[in-house]
Amino acid sequence: MRNASGNGFDSSDSFAVSGAAEGAARLHDIPPSITPSHGDDSHLLSRIASPADVRALAPNELAELCREIRATLLAYGHRHGGHIGSNLGMVEATVALHRVFDSPRDRIVFDVSHQSYVHKMLTGRADAYLDPDRFSEVTGFTNPDESKHDQFVLGHTGTSISLACGLAKTRDMEGPNSGIGNVIAVIGDGSLSSGVAFEGLNNAAEQGGNLIIVFNDNEMSIAGDFGGMYGPLARLRASGGTAQPNLFNAFGLDYRYVESGNDVAALVSAFEEVRDIDHPVVVHIHTLKGAGYDGADHVASAPSASAGNVHELDPAVSDTGVRPTSNVLHSEPWHSDHCNLSDHEPHEGQCEASHWQNPDAAIGKPDDPRKHYGKMAMAALEPRFAAEPGLVVISPATPGSNGITHEFRERAGAHYVDTGITESHAVAYAAGIARAGGTPVVATTASFFQRAYDQFFQEMSLNRSRVTVLDFLGGLSGSDNTHSGAYDVTMFSNIPGVTMLVPTSARDYLADLAWATAPAGSADAPAGPAVIRVPGEAILAAERDATLLPVTGGQIADRPQSASLPASASGGISAATVRGTVSVTAQHAGARHMLDWRVNQTGSQVAIIGLGNAYPLAEQTAAALSDDYGITATVIDPRQCTSLDSDVLESLRDGHQQVITLEDGQLEGGWGEKVTAYYANHHVSDGSRNPRVLNFGAAKEFTDRVSLGELNERYGLTVKQVTEAITRCF
Repeated sequence: MRNASGNGFDSSDSFAVSGAAEGAARLHDIPPSITPSHGDDSHLLSRIASPADVRALAPNELAELCREIRATLLAYGHRHGGHIGSNLGMVEATVALHRVFDSPRDRIVFDVSHQSYVHKMLTGRADAYLDPDRFSEVTGFTNPDESKHDQFVLGHTGTSISLACGLAKTRDMEGPNSGIGNVIAVIGDGSLSSGVAFEGLNNAAEQGGNLIIVFNDNEMSIAGDFGGMYGPLARLRASGGTAQPNLFNAFGLDYRYVESGNDVAALVSAFEEVRDIDHPVVVHIHTLKGAGYDGADHVASAPSASAGNVHELDPAVSDTGVRPTSNVLHSEPWHSDHCNLSDHEPHEGQCEASHWQNPDAAIGKPDDPRKHYGKMAMAALEPRFAAEPGLVVISPATPGSNGITHEFRERAGAHYVDTGITESHAVAYAAGIARAGGTPVVATTASFFQRAYDQFFQEMSLNRSRVTVLDFLGGLSGSDNTHSGAYDVTMFSNIPGVTMLVPTSARDYLADLAWATAPAGSADAPAGPAVIRVPGEAILAAERDATLLPVTGGQIADRPQSASLPASASGGISAATVRGTVSVTAQHAGARHMLDWRVNQTGSQVAIIGLGNAYPLAEQTAAALSDDYGITATVIDPRQCTSLDSDVLESLRDGHQQVITLEDGQLEGGWGEKVTAYYANHHVSDGSRNPRVLNFGAAKEFTDRVSLGELNERYGLTVKQVTEAITRCF
């Protein structure tokens, strides 16, 4: 086992940095002489404008095309970052697909479509990977707005088979006039564990007709692959596809196995056999995730073999640039991630670090908010495991991106469960744990939780299950349009029985976590589920630089502490540094206090209420009003968005002409409008005591890789814009 720090990745696929870091030794450097360049016709990839060009190549040119694509991906990973490992494993398969099938007449649906980089290169978008000036032209996922060869916007997972069933159904109903030929669903890299994938398999067998399901089995999920299906899959691989039980046969599907999933000739032959087939078939291909990265014995300080001379160093390297690796076929292949490497140290095989690669320019930078606050939460929970056997952290895949490190998982043992890409199951599973008296904590990305909406309503909320949800990447961000967390408040805060806490500091975040996870029967413990919105960029920046909180300087009075639970000697949160993160002795505020709003500055004329990540903007706006207009504004941190603090709102009637709400999420159906509705529905006869409410937040729209700064400008969430709106009303 190898050890390194900083395991994780950013699933948003929106990290674009131009230029590689200089000086330090880097993994898998690709010499310019062998990397295809924009406009250079001496390289095959530069001459590929459409799949027709792939079909026109001579058979002996396919391996060279694969080698050039692999070199391009390796160089692109250093400059831009992204889901490089899964695409390296899919190079040969994607070339073979476009060699055999006629896209877009033959419809290819990629799932998870973070495996589609090579597909994009072969469908007219190679320059977006070859030319650094054009890196931002394509998303990290398929997108019909980019190309007719992309069928759907797919940044999440598990739906390709269902979508393919729909395409095939219309083709079969309309006949030859449909314009649709073969329908191919490409699923893998963990996406088969998603529940909807099994619903699609079930429907495919019943529907019949031409439908080709290519299962990319790279022996990995996001992290290790956990679940009962992975043992039978391992036995299928070991037996050359003959072992039973065969889960695909069990669904009534035809089945073919291709062991050499990184052999382009073998794949072309396999796909030719199933082209125009008259019934559904699964083609199970065994690939190597990260194929082309340095092997398992590589360390970051060692010189890296370049793609230009790999044969001189190791004659076992394939013609397409795949290196031999020992990092596969462990004794427990379905618990496959035995490595703990950081995002800039990916390698072939079973390695979580190869899922998401940060660009070289990001090496050495501090943790982003997800990792920072995720590590903090795990460090607070870990000391409780020994005394609380029912305390369980549940991650429906993506642990590393949310600070649930490899080291923590190893130490947690049975207190940590990775359910795979199964948000619906994870939430229902947590409700079951809670019903039995346990304390479940479900942690993943805000946009992923959308897939569990029904379970939040039914199993969790309707049943008043004591489930704690850690909601990462909530609010505005530069994410792509499939990973935006701008809608989490509108979702969670409007579910009956859910308490949604929105802390604005590490101290409040840890206090919220301690309260939400208080063992059943504890005094003042919540009666039902609690969602904690993990702080984002603005909060973390303010914690690292107190001048970003000009009113309080980050020094805020302690919350009232429940007398029934322990507090530190100073009355505040008791903390100690453990393994580089913060471990907190649990303290809990009473339920009556957890939902109270906090008034951090008392003023007049204007009251500014900043929710969560928008709270620093509230203090900064108040400071500007004081400096430029002599107005001392009241500044309020609501701390939660479940209910309104009517005592505070009523108190603002005296001496306040304006109430300003700030939120970094969708305005329509969000939190600020509830404040507006409160005053509208509680109008008093004295007109001077009915303050005007101005709401600031995001429009109801999808945004795609727009920087956070630009989004704040677009939505008026800047000091200048809020201040101007306030002063215009006087």
